[in-house]
Amino acid sequence: MSSTLSTDAPKAGPLNRGEPDTMAGRVARKLGSRVASVVSIVIALVWTIPTFGLFVSSLRPESDIKTTGWWTFFKNPAMTLDNYNEVVFGTSGTSGRLASYFVNSLVITLPAVLFSVTLAAMAAYALSWLNFRGRDWIFIGVFALQIVPLQMALIPMLKLLHNYTEWGGGFFAVWFAHTCFGLPLGVFLLHNFMAELPKDLFEAARVDGAGPATVFRRIVLPLITPALASLTIFQFLWIWNDLLVALVFTSGPGTRPLTVRLAELAGTRGNDWQRLTSGAFVSMIIPLVVFLSLQRYFVRGLLAGGVKG
Repeated sequence: MSSTLSTDAPKAGPLNRGEPDTMAGRVARKLGSRVASVVSIVIALVWTIPTFGLFVSSLRPESDIKTTGWWTFFKNPAMTLDNYNEVVFGTSGTSGRLASYFVNSLVITLPAVLFSVTLAAMAAYALSWLNFRGRDWIFIGVFALQIVPLQMALIPMLKLLHNYTEWGGGFFAVWFAHTCFGLPLGVFLLHNFMAELPKDLFEAARVDGAGPATVFRRIVLPLITPALASLTIFQFLWIWNDLLVALVFTSGPGTRPLTVRLAELAGTRGNDWQRLTSGAFVSMIIPLVVFLSLQRYFVRGLLAGGVKG
C-alpha cells in the first residue's frame, strides 16, 4: 500500500511550483527564469544607455560636446546648466526658446488625450453592452478604420476644419484631429477589455434600477482602470511625440509644440549639438514622468485577461 501511494503521489518537478500546467503557467515560469531575467536586464541596458548618454551630453560644456564623446565625461566631469538655460529661456534667434513650445505641447496633449480616451470609453461601453441595431457592423467599421493610413485623412480633415482653425485659441483643429485619429485603436482596445467583464454585474445593476449611465460610471470605469491607464499612456506618448499632425493643423509659434521646434533646430542649427541634446531631453521629461507614474497600471492593463484564475 505504501509503495502504491508513493508511486501515485505527484513528483516534485518544474511543473509543480505553484503554477498551473497551462500555457499561461508555462509562460510565467519561463519569464521568471534566470535566463529571462538576464535577457531583460540586457534589454533594459540597451534601451537606457542612449538616454543616459543624451542626459550626460546635455550637461556638458559646448567645447566638450563637440570634441569628445559623452563617455569621456567620467574622465573629465565638467558640468553646466547653460545649455538648458539657453534652449529653454533664451530669447535670441539662435536659442531654442522652448518654454512657450513646451506649454503648447501641454495644451495640445492634455485635452486631446482626455477627449480621445473619454469618447473611446463611452463608445466601447455602448458597443460592448448596449443592444441596438447595427452594433456589430459599427464595431467592424471602427476596427477597419485602424488600417486607414493617417496621411490619407489629413487633406480631407484639413478642408473640413479650415473654418474652425481659430477656435480654442487656435488649438481646436489639432485637438479634433488627434481625437479622431486616436478613437479607432482606443475603442478597439477598450471594447476587448470590457467584453470580458462578468455579465452578472450588469444584470445585478439593472435589477437594482441602475441605468446605462450609472452602470458605466460606478461599475465599468472602476473595473477598467488598468485599461484606461494603458490607453492614456499610448495616447499621451503618441500625441506628445507627434510631428506630422502638429505641422498640418497648427500655424505659428503661438500654437506649435516642442516637436516642431526641435525639428526646426535640427534643420537650421544642426551644428549646435549642445542645444539639440538639452532640447531633446526637455521633450522627454514629461513622457518619462507619465510612464513611470502609471507603469503599474500599464502592466496590469497589458496582462489583463491573459491569465484566468
